[in-house]
Amino acid sequence: MTDPVKGTPAVPEAQQAEDLVGRTVGPYTVRSVLGAGGFAWVVSATRAGQEGEFALKLLKPKFARDRQFTTRFLNESAVAGELRHPNIIRILDVGQDGDASYFAMPRLKWSLAARLEAEPVLPEREVARIARDIARALAFAHETGIIHRDIKTNNILLTDDGAGVLTDFGIARAVAGYVSSTGKQMTIGTPHYISPEQARGQVLDGRTDLYALGVTMYRASTGQLPFRAGDWFELARLHVEEPPTPLREIRPEIPRAFEKIVLTCLEKDRERRYPTAKELAEDLEGILTGKRSTTEVALGAMKRLLGRNE
Repeated sequence: MTDPVKGTPAVPEAQQAEDLVGRTVGPYTVRSVLGAGGFAWVVSATRAGQEGEFALKLLKPKFARDRQFTTRFLNESAVAGELRHPNIIRILDVGQDGDASYFAMPRLKWSLAARLEAEPVLPEREVARIARDIARALAFAHETGIIHRDIKTNNILLTDDGAGVLTDFGIARAVAGYVSSTGKQMTIGTPHYISPEQARGQVLDGRTDLYALGVTMYRASTGQLPFRAGDWFELARLHVEEPPTPLREIRPEIPRAFEKIVLTCLEKDRERRYPTAKELAEDLEGILTGKRSTTEVALGAMKRLLGRNE
């Protein structure tokens, strides 16, 4: 296999990732590779003259060589860097060093994905607390006109005291803009977490993030995803057509109010979901503080629907 750009033998991605260790990127020195997504690697790095570790998101070479994609990645990362909220990761630097395009963040050592690897099913109060934090982050971002488009367990980081912190605004927005401007086919979002409107290729709004957060809560509180299939097309069909199994059929001890919140997020028709992340955060806070009962959560949903139908 050859590199289509340079006409030279292609280097496997695993080897490319290993070759990053010890490399200097801007003011950062890569110490280890933490993980990889479809478009970028996440690496641990140190910075000359500063203590502690940082996390760098580095575009993979096949995308870094595309000037338009790189420009969008850097621009969207800079926009994301303007978001200032305690539940949104702070982007410290956005830069390019030779063929390396990157942004730098503080390194948080736990993600929700890693937490679930250690303990596949979490107490619903812990899930509700993390989801409330992420809903607050989304409410802030949505008010500025930014939709995340790729909410999932890997993109939720955890502080030492267990607070949820949302990361990865830049990549999904960059891909969406790139696809829109070039017409090239690239997957936006993660198949197990995509909303019905994403699966249909429709115009998105903030409620697509609430659906994906609903999938995340379902996964964390039941130990399984609401929809599973052997291929992307069948998975997309399930998101569009099939109802999820109620959470309490999997774990009867889950409170009805929490189940109602999650299933409201997972409504196929986005008009039946929470209209805003702020209202979702309020219901999650309500069950955490005891100020929202199952009946109150259900009545709130009914009032929202009636209000939209008046």
